Amino acid sequence: MANTTANPLWPHYAAVAAIALALVAGLFRFLVLDALDPLKCSALLTQGQWLDSKHKNWQPEGCMMHPYKPKDVSTCFPGRRIVFAGDSVTRSLFFAFAHLSDPSLPSEPPKDDYQKKHADHNLHSPEGDINFDFYWDPFLNSTRIKSMLHGDQTQGEKPALLVLGSGLWYLRYPQDSGGLAGWEGMVDQTFAAIPQALPGLADRVVVLPVEEPVISKLSPERAATIHLGDVDAMNSDLMHRVSRMSKGTSMWGPTPLPTYPIAIPTILNKMLLEDQTQDGLHFSSFVLSQQANVLYNFRCNEALPKYYPFDKTCCNSYPQTPFVQLFILVLILAIGPFVRFVGPHLVAYKPTIAGFLPGNDYLIPLTIFGGVVGLNFLADRTAIWMKEQKQFDPWVFTGLCVLSMVAGLATMKGKDKDMGLLNRDQTDEWKGWMQLAILIYHYLGASKISGIYNPIRVLVASYLWMTGYGHFHFYYKKADYGMLRIAQVMVRINALTIILAYVMDTDYVFYYFAPLVSFWFVIIYGTMYIGHKYNENTGFMFGKILASAAVLTYVFKSQWLIEFLFGILNRFFAIRWEAREWMFRVTLDLWIPYVGMLTALAYIKAQQLNLTDHPRFPMALRTTIGASVAGLVWFFWFELRQPDKFVYNGWHPYISWIPVLSFIVLRNCTPYLRSVNSRAFAFVGRCSLETFIMQYHFWLAADTRGILMVLPLGTAWRTLNMIVSTIGFIYVCHHVAEATGWITNWVCGTPRKARIPPPAVQNTQANGRTEEAIPLLPADQIGAPKANGSSKTVVFDAEAANGGPSEPGSASGTGGQTVVAPRPNGDVPQSPAGRPRWLERLAERPGSPGPGWSPYIATRNRVFGAWEEAAAQNPGLNLTVKGTCILVVLWILNLVWPS
Repeated sequence: MANTTANPLWPHYAAVAAIALALVAGLFRFLVLDALDPLKCSALLTQGQWLDSKHKNWQPEGCMMHPYKPKDVSTCFPGRRIVFAGDSVTRSLFFAFAHLSDPSLPSEPPKDDYQKKHADHNLHSPEGDINFDFYWDPFLNSTRIKSMLHGDQTQGEKPALLVLGSGLWYLRYPQDSGGLAGWEGMVDQTFAAIPQALPGLADRVVVLPVEEPVISKLSPERAATIHLGDVDAMNSDLMHRVSRMSKGTSMWGPTPLPTYPIAIPTILNKMLLEDQTQDGLHFSSFVLSQQANVLYNFRCNEALPKYYPFDKTCCNSYPQTPFVQLFILVLILAIGPFVRFVGPHLVAYKPTIAGFLPGNDYLIPLTIFGGVVGLNFLADRTAIWMKEQKQFDPWVFTGLCVLSMVAGLATMKGKDKDMGLLNRDQTDEWKGWMQLAILIYHYLGASKISGIYNPIRVLVASYLWMTGYGHFHFYYKKADYGMLRIAQVMVRINALTIILAYVMDTDYVFYYFAPLVSFWFVIIYGTMYIGHKYNENTGFMFGKILASAAVLTYVFKSQWLIEFLFGILNRFFAIRWEAREWMFRVTLDLWIPYVGMLTALAYIKAQQLNLTDHPRFPMALRTTIGASVAGLVWFFWFELRQPDKFVYNGWHPYISWIPVLSFIVLRNCTPYLRSVNSRAFAFVGRCSLETFIMQYHFWLAADTRGILMVLPLGTAWRTLNMIVSTIGFIYVCHHVAEATGWITNWVCGTPRKARIPPPAVQNTQANGRTEEAIPLLPADQIGAPKANGSSKTVVFDAEAANGGPSEPGSASGTGGQTVVAPRPNGDVPQSPAGRPRWLERLAERPGSPGPGWSPYIATRNRVFGAWEEAAAQNPGLNLTVKGTCILVVLWILNLVWPS
């Protein structure tokens, strides 16, 4: 029997299938299943469940409820009037509704005075000038109610919301009310009058379902006449009447809300909890406040201002996309096809304009980048996919962490030689498992759990430590303070973030990680550049780092200077950033980047002094290992003892370095540990920046407030939804990371590689490491020998400009001069000359004619060959002009952007 092997591209096919399934399922749900309820109004009123055992998180089917605060209510009902009319059940909901709008208002009716309970009530909220009226009418047959339903305007101004509730009193007193027959007659009259009285009756009319009592807790008198069978029959009758009145709505209709005049929130009965009532009829304020929140979401979600975060997806339409925002989206989506079809003509007839465009090598990366940005917009600015609320579960959190750890350990790969302290694979692995922990933390909404929040803060600090260590190491060893390096780092880090800020109409600082890393790069660059001629002086370097830390501490602790600078940005550049939020983000990790710089300095000096060869080094190492173990144990003991995360935040800037350095020591304490790494973690680590940013819209939803439901299977299938969305999310992040690297190359003017790269060149270093090497020559001179027969090669041994560490002085060459140099940026795909690019490798299949061959390459050469030759004579604008043009365009966009 012939041996069969799995297609090596099966992960690619699986990921593409997951994305295709999500798109098809989302469109099918939106266009077919939810065609009559595209805004999830009906789902809000009729479907839902408790997500937690403590019944604190109510989840409507397929949408997100907004927890209403007094400020929201005053925005929805400024100077308006709210009217409730009905029995004691309606009265209880009335007080909960009013109390939610203003905590100073009573949350329940008077308990002792029977006359006051069974009477009208009027409450006034000064905040928003809102009047709440309750009319005691348990049978809904009083003259006042009949007059109101028939359009009598003497009852007061038109209510913003009219809520009617009755039913149980008909069952409780059948002789006085006529029982079920009397109730049916009242409903006939009410439902006939309401459509005739609209729109003057009220903005929205809600008829409450007949409450389902807890029979076991009813008094004998009530239990004798109130039966669940009668209640069910009454509610079925109500829903049958509404279904006949409903005209329906579709995605093509102009009306953003359901067109039927009466809403019946039958879901209120499903929210009742047996342990939250004493008499079987009247429930606790906890349940009533949740029910009141459903009514607020139904009435107010569409009325509140529409800006991010869009966490009100029940009964709410997304705002119409402004022209400027839509133009940017279309431009990003079309740039790849534009280069493909228009670029060759511009090169021939308008070479000056063509200088602004990238060459054909960037066609696929630009198309992927634009497609991914469009996917983010589709996910979080349209109703194609549903959004639901997060729910923390300690068992799910633990299980996901264990599964991630198993995947990481199962893909451990060792090498024969010591790879050195903080080698590239190890730092990718470090970033990878930290990012997975952060993703799980965000997906489950674990930020409220102090014992989890605190270690996650340390993981963010670890990224900033790597930023300080890596950039310091580069500038100390290379002393390259040119503009190219700055551009490579800043464009690579910020390209996706800035584009998303405009396309999603959010805020640059909203994606705080990229701004934070960029800010620290600028600080480290300035610290290293000032007096850089004397950087070799250890005392001077140490003092300069401390001085930089002192100045930055003063600036952020005094606050006024940051607020002044942000005011200037707002006034002259229309950049509206929140100064307090930025100060919180920076001061929370104010000193950990400096710890990274000092660590790099200490490591470099230790190498120069050969301290590892000192006779007492083994003893010092054992002492350091013991101290590291003690440091980690102490940290977890300390952080778990803090009463809440706010108290821990005060300690975090002073102690975060302890677990970070402890982990580094323990992870690198033996040659074996330095020679092994996890391929799964390293894979995620290489696109950690993209996963951190894109989770805001594509994996999570509602600008991180919820989760994205790509499968229309309902809340019960969250696990399957998470699996499908995670596969697509990681795959997309991986490819957009490489595409962003190519875009960085174009913006920064990095020479393009040859169309069909020659076979890979390997450089084996003295310490046994095998690194990919590329010649330090222009693309058109690849492989050309130097006059003296030698070649100069750059070995990618140092870490990324994004902050990864490197091992200096570890390369040696034979037959030529080999120079150790860091990658221009850790995630910029500087593909070796002999290695096909990612899409070319993806297209390779067994039986290809030779290395680097693929149908994609053949097609590309046939289509673009002539254009590439013409474009080679017009390399484009230089870096300074490109950068200036980009900044001017961003400034103009800020000025014309709608407020």
